[in-house]
Amino acid sequence: MAIEVFCEDEQGEEFDRAGLVALARAVVVDLGLTGAVELTLTFVDELRIAELNAQYLGHQGATDVLSFGVEEEPLAASPPPGAPLLLGDVVICPAVARANAPGHAGSYPAEMALLVVHGILHLFGHDHELDDAAEAMEALEVELLARHFEAAS
Repeated sequence: MAIEVFCEDEQGEEFDRAGLVALARAVVVDLGLTGAVELTLTFVDELRIAELNAQYLGHQGATDVLSFGVEEEPLAASPPPGAPLLLGDVVICPAVARANAPGHAGSYPAEMALLVVHGILHLFGHDHELDDAAEAMEALEVELLARHFEAAS
């Protein structure tokens, strides 16, 4: 079975849907998962991501990306035989990405790619709360983007 990346678009900004799905699939493989794995990328507007941010993190306002793992420790649990590993959901707000891009990744496509990688890394347990963890996560983001995004650009 293959890695399935489902993509839901609930907003109005344009983006390279196929490219981001391919990026997500490649990142999951690079991080060591093969076989039956499911991941969802959902693209929402500022109002919806602000609602999710408040509901699940207690933070006010729109953010660029949120990740929701299916299990508390999704990679520690094995799915039943024949069932896919449900990795989780990455929710991205393209409007916030577009606004942040000039001062962050430099371009809107690069910012969107970064958010996909960043969200997936959170599903794999990476975090940026502590300086050492943030540096390691950022280095992995750079490596994955260099391997899969810049080559496709």
